[in-house]
Amino acid sequence: MTLQQEFSSWLSPGTVSKSSAPSTGSKAPSTSQLAFPDPNGKPTILTFLRHCGCPFAEKTFLRLRSAASAHSNLCFLAISHSDQQSTDRWLEGVGGAGSIEIIVDDDRDIYAAWGLGVADFWHVLGPWGLWNVYKTGKEDGIWNRPTESGSRWQKSGSFAVDDKGFVRWGQPAPSADWLPDFEEAVRVLEA
Repeated sequence: MTLQQEFSSWLSPGTVSKSSAPSTGSKAPSTSQLAFPDPNGKPTILTFLRHCGCPFAEKTFLRLRSAASAHSNLCFLAISHSDQQSTDRWLEGVGGAGSIEIIVDDDRDIYAAWGLGVADFWHVLGPWGLWNVYKTGKEDGIWNRPTESGSRWQKSGSFAVDDKGFVRWGQPAPSADWLPDFEEAVRVLEA
């Protein structure tokens, strides 16, 4: 990681033409990298990460990995917009992927298909979010890691898709510090 890479993560990423975020009950967006319904016929829980290095991306990922290890009947995906090498190093730093399938979307095409664009100032730098960075570090030992690629301005989000390819749970993150409840997503899919 260089100072230039860290600085670059604060620059707004290029604009991609995004769709509206899917609502509960709508057909899940499909792309060439991520098709629904799942080819294995499994319901899927997916999370779109903030940049690799973000403490909230790490905490979200650790929660997803925990849910994946407890629910092998479901498919779990994490989508990263950092490049492949940065994502791989970050995964190594957080203890590996476990049973989560990782998709690298450094062009942010999947993010755009799911309505996840560039965040505004308060989404990223709101006072409660900044307080929660500190709180997450103190309480969970999860601090910012070096950011080698990706943008701090990219919105994240999490969704659950049933075996027929319909969204049953989820939303774009309302703020950078939002942490999805994956056990709730599991309950919705298993109901």
